Amino acid sequence: MGTVHAKAQADNVSTVGGLFELDEPETLEVAISKPTIKLNGVRARVDRVHVDGLSRTKDDIVRSAVDELFHATDFEDVILKAHKARRSLDSLGCFKDIGVYIDVSNGPGSTPEGLEVTFQVRELSRIVGGINTTVSENEGNLVLGVRLPNVAGRGERVSAEYSLGHRSSSNFSVAATKPFPKSALQPVVTTSVYQQNHEYPWSGYRLLDRGVLLDVAFRTSPATKHNLQWEGMVRDASVLSKTTSFKVRESSGPVLKSVIRHIVTVDHRDEAIFPTHGTWVQFSSELAGLGGGVANIKTELQAEANKEIVPGVVVQLTGAAGVLHDVFGTEIPELFYLGGPATIRGFQQRGAGPHCDGLATGGTMYWASGLHLYTPLPFQPGKGGLGELFRSHLFLNGGCLAHPEEKTQAIIESLSSVRVSCGAGVALRLGRVARVELNYCFPLRAAAGDAPAPGIQLGVSAHFL
Repeated sequence: MGTVHAKAQADNVSTVGGLFELDEPETLEVAISKPTIKLNGVRARVDRVHVDGLSRTKDDIVRSAVDELFHATDFEDVILKAHKARRSLDSLGCFKDIGVYIDVSNGPGSTPEGLEVTFQVRELSRIVGGINTTVSENEGNLVLGVRLPNVAGRGERVSAEYSLGHRSSSNFSVAATKPFPKSALQPVVTTSVYQQNHEYPWSGYRLLDRGVLLDVAFRTSPATKHNLQWEGMVRDASVLSKTTSFKVRESSGPVLKSVIRHIVTVDHRDEAIFPTHGTWVQFSSELAGLGGGVANIKTELQAEANKEIVPGVVVQLTGAAGVLHDVFGTEIPELFYLGGPATIRGFQQRGAGPHCDGLATGGTMYWASGLHLYTPLPFQPGKGGLGELFRSHLFLNGGCLAHPEEKTQAIIESLSSVRVSCGAGVALRLGRVARVELNYCFPLRAAAGDAPAPGIQLGVSAHFL
């Protein structure tokens, strides 16, 4: 087979020279294209693999990440497997920089067609801190975090985060993560303890959650990710003002909740924020009631399809649907809501659906969809630079929400009472995780009790309908 040499890098070691130097972008999702030069006829094998720069990282997980290199049969295969090994090393979460070098094998044990592959790595610091931003329900959050990477030498990490939103929301969490890279599905187990405090003025209540979340994430294919979760929490809802309706007040007070959840995501898009082609589907199902004072079954499906009709012009079709079956104890904070710049545009936040005294009270069944057209900005200012972060946006949204107290026939009628809006605007990409939309909206159809919001609407979210 071959030999793996893992050693710490001395300060005076010079850069290793070689025939080829492979440097891959940090994004792991980018598919590796095969070289244009025909190298599959050049016979080659890997005699040795060196990993320079190790300190805390254990040899066994490094060996499992690079072992496939010894099965290469030609030069092209060596290059592709070296890229794959680099991705495997990067996915361990132990290194901040990985360089790959390929050279002719020499010394004892060398073969005429043998090569030596050297990985030069730089391990992450023992403590990593940072400040970043996230988005939730049309709300921006400032996040302060500290992380202890590679605690025990096999990719384990402990992190703590505190976030503060611009609408008086605050979150705090401590999480411990343990990957299992040598297992079949390479699962990642995360245990977190959290406290979340959010205000929902559109429904008239404040929500304080304290709980524990156990998450097991794994992939059954490169595009398919699964999350199996158990969550136990104490949910405490309280009213925001003296004028809050009695219907909302009935849902106030603490309650213990235990949830088992499965989320499967299939992502074939070329990128997450402004894709030009591909589909994305996410299906989540959860069962509450194995302990606690809430019991229900909740399922939700979200999907997205993209097609580039001419260079730079993308048509996008989105859809979502959800069903909640209440067994006992389900209150207003558990229900579905529609309306706002991230769902049905042209309505206030939670403005499409059942209301009581001007406050959104949610529903147990919904469907919604959207048809979008994304184009470059007119005259393409800043093409190849800042202008690539912007898109012109045309949209048509529709959907409806059924009231939890309605009977079967009334629910069907509610799901047929479609809210429709259209409009145009500009979308701005925020990194690779979220975007901002500034749209001028025209509500075309609304139901009695809805809260339409014609005119300019600003939205911030990681996922838009």
